[in-house]
Amino acid sequence: QVQLVESGGGLVQAGGSLRLSCTASGRTFSRYAMGWFRQAPGKEREFVAAFTWGGGTTYYADSVQGRFTISRDNAKNAVYLQMNSLKPEDTAVYYCAARDAPGGITRSREYDFWGQGTQVTVSS
Repeated sequence: QVQLVESGGGLVQAGGSLRLSCTASGRTFSRYAMGWFRQAPGKEREFVAAFTWGGGTTYYADSVQGRFTISRDNAKNAVYLQMNSLKPEDTAVYYCAARDAPGGITRSREYDFWGQGTQVTVSS
């Protein structure tokens, strides 16, 4: 079992930055695929960014490419999401997720473990 805890959300003006953190329990964190997803009110949960299983490659949604950066620190069992040039449409609850298998990293249904989410609100 893996427990995930997100932090770092908040209210920011458009054009600003936030850094989300997700800390995980578990001794095999370094091999997990780790993803960030978000869900805005009335919308489906959508993929934002992820590391592949084994941790070697990153993927981003087109909507955040060039503005968001995912990183991880295996020594701290942590994954981060640096969000720059934020837009009002980035407003959502952001979730951290973990998957202990290859493939499927952009599909929320493929993930085994989820955090509780952290709210990000971008004002115009």
